[in-house]
Amino acid sequence: MSISKGIESLIIAPQWIGDAVMTEPLLRRLHARGERLTVGALPWVAPVYRAMPQVAEVLELPFTHGGVQWAARRALARQLRGRFDTAYVCPNSLKSALLPWWAGVPLRVGYHGEGRWLLINRRFANPSDAVRPPMVAFYSALSGESGLSADRPVLRLNEAKVAAALAKLGLQGGHYDVLAPGAEFGSAKRWPAPHFSNLARLLPRPTVLLGSAKESELCAGIAHDANADSSLRCIDLSGRTTLDQALAVIAGAHALVSNDSGLMHVAAAFGVPQVAIFGSSSPLHTPPLSDKAQVIWLKTDPAYQPTLDCSPCFERTCPLGHTRCLTDIEPTRVLRSL
Repeated sequence: MSISKGIESLIIAPQWIGDAVMTEPLLRRLHARGERLTVGALPWVAPVYRAMPQVAEVLELPFTHGGVQWAARRALARQLRGRFDTAYVCPNSLKSALLPWWAGVPLRVGYHGEGRWLLINRRFANPSDAVRPPMVAFYSALSGESGLSADRPVLRLNEAKVAAALAKLGLQGGHYDVLAPGAEFGSAKRWPAPHFSNLARLLPRPTVLLGSAKESELCAGIAHDANADSSLRCIDLSGRTTLDQALAVIAGAHALVSNDSGLMHVAAAFGVPQVAIFGSSSPLHTPPLSDKAQVIWLKTDPAYQPTLDCSPCFERTCPLGHTRCLTDIEPTRVLRSL
């Protein structure tokens, strides 16, 4: 697909942090061929796009999870009419394609999605579940270019701004490790909380817990157990940081340990050394794309017996009730990987 320089392009971003990170190679390709990029993103993923230098403008969309919100989308579309030549619609939902259609964007690029034949006028076939590519390649394909397999997301933050953000939180870059024990999808993706507490006690540096407000109770329990000897080596920042601050904390970390989550992809894009723990999901589809990332997945460990025929199940909770795929990963093994 050939698009000339000087094109004003609107990118409709995914609504999850990890997916937002994985669109970065697409945006890098578009920027390299001369397109000026404005990203329309929900507020909770907008900071990810502010860490992409190729993005000229981040437009925070006034929408929420749930309904279509017809009136809000129509009102914003009226404001945007005439601004853009091309729109790239990353999500597959019908509602995500409404804004560029109502705004009269002439070329609207995306996958077939759910009943979007009218809304998307340069459509790509949806990959089948059996041959679905890694998500970076899935998004990068919207560029119409080839050679997608080598793409890796890259995020960048101003070093002075990172240092200032860390100072406000009482942290010094490179002198702490980050633990991200949450996973929005469900418990089948979460390494057990006691394992995180034990790992925090084993690590030679102080640890910082990051997570959303929904994960505050989980993180509070981990910090309590990790600090049981009154060492106060585990600092719980869950629910207490903006995403901008959380990005700075990860960018300044010595290392990060996480489940398969959005923060895992953030760390990979910053090039932070990390260990990513997989259980019910698969690193074949959404791996942390970094030379400094180590993945632990018992599914492919020949020494682990009996084999995990149930993995990956992609369920929110373990259908068998044992979550062996995560419980049997010992904190000492994670420490060795770091």
